[in-house]
Amino acid sequence: MGRLKWRLSIGLLFVAGASAQNASSPHVFTWQETLEKFKANNPTLAAGKVNIDEARADEITAYLRPNPNLNLGLDQITPFYSNPYRPLSETYAFGSLDYLHERQHKRELRLESARHATAIALATQNDLERSLVFTLRDAFDRVLLAKAVLAIAKENMAYYDKVIAVNRDRFATGAIAKVDFQRVELQRVEYESDQQTAQVNLRTAKIDLLQLLREPTAVDDFDIKAEFEFSEPTTDLEELRRVALESRPDLKEAKETITKAQTDHRLAIANGSTDPTFGLSGSHQPPPLNTYVGISVSIPLRIFDRNQGEKLRTDLEIGRTEKLKDATEIAALHDVDTAWTTLESTLVLLRPYKTKYLREAADIRDTVSFAYQRGATSLLDFLDAQRAYRDTQLNYLNLVGSYFSAVNQVNFAVGREVIQ
Repeated sequence: MGRLKWRLSIGLLFVAGASAQNASSPHVFTWQETLEKFKANNPTLAAGKVNIDEARADEITAYLRPNPNLNLGLDQITPFYSNPYRPLSETYAFGSLDYLHERQHKRELRLESARHATAIALATQNDLERSLVFTLRDAFDRVLLAKAVLAIAKENMAYYDKVIAVNRDRFATGAIAKVDFQRVELQRVEYESDQQTAQVNLRTAKIDLLQLLREPTAVDDFDIKAEFEFSEPTTDLEELRRVALESRPDLKEAKETITKAQTDHRLAIANGSTDPTFGLSGSHQPPPLNTYVGISVSIPLRIFDRNQGEKLRTDLEIGRTEKLKDATEIAALHDVDTAWTTLESTLVLLRPYKTKYLREAADIRDTVSFAYQRGATSLLDFLDAQRAYRDTQLNYLNLVGSYFSAVNQVNFAVGREVIQ
């Protein structure tokens, strides 16, 4: 019976420990989850969506017909002092109804212009999202870099602790002098500094990312996951330039602005035309006068104002927007070329690290450590090999971080994610 109680207690402790571990484990976000949360929480993007809804509301207003005018009245009411008992004996009622008829497809052109304004608002929103996602991806990549640097710092610390343990045994047996062992042990300070700096950088990068996500989660309860390694791009510069001309939202905005300017010019020409007003009137008069119904047409004489100024302004606006579109296109291609050049330069530095330098640094460290433990090399060579390996690892990770930054810049320049 006692043994059963003991086993039950151990089981309960195990379950409680596992539950506490699960409760304290941080929530790990992938890039896609981070992006979705950012789009859902960002107030700037939410405000931009309201602008789009407002533009769609303007479409309703643009297509409304003019309201008809109704006029009703009573005339020839007898004054009270003249005929107090029959003040309405000679009164007659009259009324009129008139309606402005718009010609030259003015309503349709207003609706078309409003729809182009909505398309411009959509492109503006997409361009805003492109800029904000670029910032978000940069913060996400900085967390990945900080995590990788911290992992390497811990790995180097663990490796060097083993080196210290081996040299402590050598010192105990008299194989090395005390001052040499102290110098080996003192070198551990650099590894401790690397680890502490990496931890601070990781927490700072997480705080920046949480701020962008508007996430109230504590730093220790938040983490991300993604592969931190570079790969060769499967595209080329010409393909990126072509995709940029098709995908950049600011280019789409510029093209829609030209189309809207052309529509506004057609609308200005239509607004220069004459719109007649048709009227219907009637009156009921007491005998011996008769009741009548009449119709009328009112035609403004556009002798002086034919909307000349607006016609000229909208025509000039077409030329202005075309020039702005050309400037935007040139800037987009320049962005792509610059980002691609930076990416290629980073890859040139990264390739030898992955294929040669990392392996050579590890081989040198292991060889010199083995030789030093057997007295075949000097302490200075041993410490230099350790430092060279650590610097090579850190340089490689920083280059991978630069690669991620360059890829982010390429995707930003193109207008969508073309390189993972």
